Amino acid sequence: MSVQIVCPKTGTLLTSTPAGLCNPQGNVVYKNVNHIPRLVPTDNYTQNFGFEWNTFQKTQIDKHCSIDLSYKRFFAESKWYGTLTDQNILEVGSGAGRFSQIVLDHTEANLYSVDYSNAVEANYKNNGPNRRLNLFQASVYELPFSEKQFDKVFCFGVLQHTPDFEKSIACLCNMVKPNGELVVDFYPIKGWYSKINTKYLLRPFTKKMSHPKLLQLITKNIAWMMSLYRFNKKIGLGMLNRFIPICDIDATFPDNVKQSQEWAILDTFDMFSPQYDQPQRLETVKKWFLKNGMTQVSAEMIEYEKGLFAAVVRGKASQK
Repeated sequence: MSVQIVCPKTGTLLTSTPAGLCNPQGNVVYKNVNHIPRLVPTDNYTQNFGFEWNTFQKTQIDKHCSIDLSYKRFFAESKWYGTLTDQNILEVGSGAGRFSQIVLDHTEANLYSVDYSNAVEANYKNNGPNRRLNLFQASVYELPFSEKQFDKVFCFGVLQHTPDFEKSIACLCNMVKPNGELVVDFYPIKGWYSKINTKYLLRPFTKKMSHPKLLQLITKNIAWMMSLYRFNKKIGLGMLNRFIPICDIDATFPDNVKQSQEWAILDTFDMFSPQYDQPQRLETVKKWFLKNGMTQVSAEMIEYEKGLFAAVVRGKASQK
């Protein structure tokens, strides 16, 4: 069964056409730009992600690199094994489409994929055109779909970067059909020390920098930072690495990534550029799932690759 597309502001049913999303009178309500309906202005708080994913368009796409990290992460977290034929899946926060590719290449589900930034263009270049891929530039708070239509909904690597984490969870829960499933992952708060590192010390300044300037600064310094990081680890002083302005290499990508410097630049930019960065406790997110009517809720740290972990909460929508 196809998904009903609606105007998130009025609830009016919309039809997808080559020109854009049209109302019953045939008028284009939201224009297509580069094949993608745009429901939000390009100038928004996620501009850094649009810049990031259009710059590093293929870096984390399994089929373009030498590892299957996205594949392992997607299925370890979702546990959605099988063909999923005729199922409708909603992805919120697609970025360049690393998980879109996994759904399209390893299942037979129909994918409705949303991102608030113009990273949707990178996703389309990586995964489109595809009759099972439906891309939208839209907000998690104003999704262009009728509620409770999706068999499965997932949101990976996104929620900590939204203005209101709890509200974002509520909006995702609203999209899941009775007995359907929702899976999210996010930056976890592990203890009092979680925010004691250069990331949170420098972010008040770096998130205000121009994106090209910040990227240039990271690129210029990445080699010595990676060397120092690995040296500290080798001599048993890895605890000091939280004070080097670089991503946590050990927790970001495995040692066998050939383009390790490119990944480090990408993830360091991803660390310092977002407008919002709000890690949460597993139990807090589990509580929000339950508050929004989800059942069979689990919250756990999942190891999807040796040494790489994700904070994951899963649940099922009530059958009522």
